[in-house]
Amino acid sequence: MTRASLVVCALLCGTACRVGPAYQRPAAPTPPDFKELAGSDTWKVATPIDDLPKGKWWEMFGDPQLNALEEAIEISNQNIKQAEANFRQARAIVRVNRANAYPTVGVNPSVTQSDQGPNTGRGGGRSQSFALPADVTWEPDLWGRVRLSVENATSNAQVSAAELENIRLSQQALLAVDYFSLAASDMQQAILHDTIESYERNLRLTTDRFNGGVASRSDVTLAQTQLAGAQAQSTDLKVARAQFEHAIATLTGRPPSGVTITTTGISGPPPGIPIAIPSRLLERRPDIAAGERQVAAANANVGLAQTAYYPTLTLSANPALIATDLVNLFSWASRSWSASAALSQTVADFGKRRAQVESAQAAYDATVAAYRQTVLVAFQEVEDDLASLRYLAEEAVQQQQAVTAAQQALSLETDRYRAGTDSYLNVITTQVIALNDQQIAVSILQRRVSAAVDLIKALGGGWDAALLPSATELVTKPQ
Repeated sequence: MTRASLVVCALLCGTACRVGPAYQRPAAPTPPDFKELAGSDTWKVATPIDDLPKGKWWEMFGDPQLNALEEAIEISNQNIKQAEANFRQARAIVRVNRANAYPTVGVNPSVTQSDQGPNTGRGGGRSQSFALPADVTWEPDLWGRVRLSVENATSNAQVSAAELENIRLSQQALLAVDYFSLAASDMQQAILHDTIESYERNLRLTTDRFNGGVASRSDVTLAQTQLAGAQAQSTDLKVARAQFEHAIATLTGRPPSGVTITTTGISGPPPGIPIAIPSRLLERRPDIAAGERQVAAANANVGLAQTAYYPTLTLSANPALIATDLVNLFSWASRSWSASAALSQTVADFGKRRAQVESAQAAYDATVAAYRQTVLVAFQEVEDDLASLRYLAEEAVQQQQAVTAAQQALSLETDRYRAGTDSYLNVITTQVIALNDQQIAVSILQRRVSAAVDLIKALGGGWDAALLPSATELVTKPQ
């Protein structure tokens, strides 16, 4: 017994041994600054970092209707609810793996009665016995199997938490883009409303001139054609607006019939957005945090594969109380016990374990590459949005000049037509140019605010990697 105890103690001391590679966050290509910030007075690096967007980032657009819709996303969006349930499942798996570090205890109480007749040769008579056996089994974590499985489950739970935040941010940004697209449709509709009224006046004017013998029949036909075309555009916009409204309803977790958005518009150009330095981007994007935690989980899997080279020890104990009557069952004389220790080791598997380690290492390398690609895409998205906002701001100024010039030209052509010094075809041509320029101006404004939303999303919204639950919080924090 002494010798066996010494062997067990020596094996238990091995629980401090670490198998598997120590985790280090993989290096990722991080530029010192954003290229599109160079020479720009529009966007500035946030100093201090407290100036970066936090929490309800959509409020910076100053639209109460948008604010109310964004609040509804958190409550009712089904994609967020699904991701939240996935996170709760991942948390539970952490506790499942932690439980493997402790013994498993079971009991199997029983009552046995027998009645043997005199012809059995055993004297006959009745007998009974009561038993309260227990079964205690424990596999000491000699080489860190349990620890590594907990590390893997913890990292996966943190991946799930980051994915939840990434889905939440994506749904918020998608709603904002849809809302501004709907608002742009309303602005386009307002332009067409004014244009249709103008075309109706021109049609009446042309008809009066035709009846007076001043204008030709073709002028009336052209005016009718132009009016019908504008009315068709107006109807087509209603289709787009309805679809944006339906999409917003779905994002807020309600059927399309349950959401009605009043006529709205885009109040002005997007607000200035503080920019984090590139290295901070790695901490502020939930998709990057998810990728990094996936690397940590893959690293733990490498260690788990390596533990297959080492033996496993299983300790078992079977204490029990056995008596022929219930009164004496819990007395010291009813005690019974047995204990055992079993060691298992794979002697030959013809390369299976080595292949499993190689597979885990390859999976780790693939996860690192995916993480670095996520970082590169993140920088690309920020640069794209910065460039879009920068050049769209310039384009907006140029387009407004085109709108002003087209309206002046239209006024001059209309006066010339009324005076009989110009044909109605020139009026129509100028009207088409003026309408097109106004529509392009609204489109540019919508693209600017959408690019601002995309930039906020690319910067991680108001999230930070410090908000990821720690290993302790995953186990102890209330659901």
